[in-house]
Amino acid sequence: MASLTDQSALVDLAQQLVETARRAGADAADAVAVRSASLSVEVRDGAVEESERSEADDLGLRVLVDRRQAVVSTNDLSQTSIAALVERGLAMARAAPQDPFAGLADRERIANSFPDLDLVDPELPDVERLEGLALETESAAKSVRGVTKSAGASAGAGIAGMVLATSEGFCGAYLGSHHSLAMTAIAGEGTAMERDYDFSSALHAADLDDPSTIGRNAGERAVKRVNPRKVPSGRVPVVFDPRVSGSLVSHLGSAVNGAAIARRTSFLQDKLGDVLFRSEIRILDDPLRRRGLRSRPFDAEGVAGRAIALVENGVLKSWLLDCATARELGQVTTGHAQRGVSSAPSPGPSNLYLEPGKRKPQALIGEIRQGFYVTDLIGMGVNYVTGDYSRGAAGFWIENGELTYPVSEVTIAGNLIEMFGALEPADDLVFRYGTNAPTLRVEGLTVAGH
Repeated sequence: MASLTDQSALVDLAQQLVETARRAGADAADAVAVRSASLSVEVRDGAVEESERSEADDLGLRVLVDRRQAVVSTNDLSQTSIAALVERGLAMARAAPQDPFAGLADRERIANSFPDLDLVDPELPDVERLEGLALETESAAKSVRGVTKSAGASAGAGIAGMVLATSEGFCGAYLGSHHSLAMTAIAGEGTAMERDYDFSSALHAADLDDPSTIGRNAGERAVKRVNPRKVPSGRVPVVFDPRVSGSLVSHLGSAVNGAAIARRTSFLQDKLGDVLFRSEIRILDDPLRRRGLRSRPFDAEGVAGRAIALVENGVLKSWLLDCATARELGQVTTGHAQRGVSSAPSPGPSNLYLEPGKRKPQALIGEIRQGFYVTDLIGMGVNYVTGDYSRGAAGFWIENGELTYPVSEVTIAGNLIEMFGALEPADDLVFRYGTNAPTLRVEGLTVAGH
């Protein structure tokens, strides 16, 4: 574990790469070093099916020459490779077209202190421990009455992080651990089989759900889905379970991405400052959340992290911006640059979430005479230019305020602008994913059945 968390050699390499690029003629440069290590085990029917371990250190360099930029990368960390990387990067940059918005972060935006976000679990499990967790999870699922088969359980853990050095003097590094447990159970027989799942992921093992709980949830969910029915087509209230409600927040995050706004390919491109949601709705992105799955002390350009409200009192308040898209739009970066070793920075969310409402989920459901409770979504049927929304779905039919029988093979459709305006959150927000939302009720979606 100590060798994995020691990034000093990667820090030295990144700084050396930047210095070499500057001496060789780059106007500006930054270097990213990414470390990853993971261990995972998959079991089925009480036996290990697969065990996998991986470790890697990768290095990326971005060079800028006369407003032209290029990005090159390698997993060879030798001195010979570094020299060749710089030479190749400069040659590519000189051949690239000019980009008036390319460049490093302004000095006044660069982070000068790094908050402790408690991202690293000091103890990572070995393969025997992971095998035991996976087997316990599977055993709990198979003990549920009505479960006929296991589709497998998995347990994994690892560590990942990055180093960033720039020719503007920034140098920073961070790491985060990760742990996960998952189970998929099958209920029913023959052509009437149904499957469902449960999983838990966290930075610290202590924050994971109990294996028996994950297994039991997966089994019970699969059993409830047996013998699904079709429903007639029509416009009804649709309630999104927390497992899928975050997808609506993700669609907002994609629509307010600065790259989409700059390209004018977002249905929200002219909506900044408009009322999109009910007055009590607040949607935030917080890269500084302690133990958050996407937390980080600085972004991929070295800009200090800070929480921002994308939606405040129902009003769209901000885009998600990196430095280049901010310059193109005449704004200031929000510190949301993301980057791999082989790509230039681009904006993206961190810990994105919709704040909870005041009513309990049962209160939202209890008012519905006929409606649809969605537990699974299929496909990616969202047109970000128009906001049109159409996705396959499964779940349970609501009758007189109660969940009744399982439903599958239906489509729900609407337009995201109208869906955002008709959205009501429950009070059950739990931070389980990178993007989170409570139970959500949306009025008047079209359910296409038979």
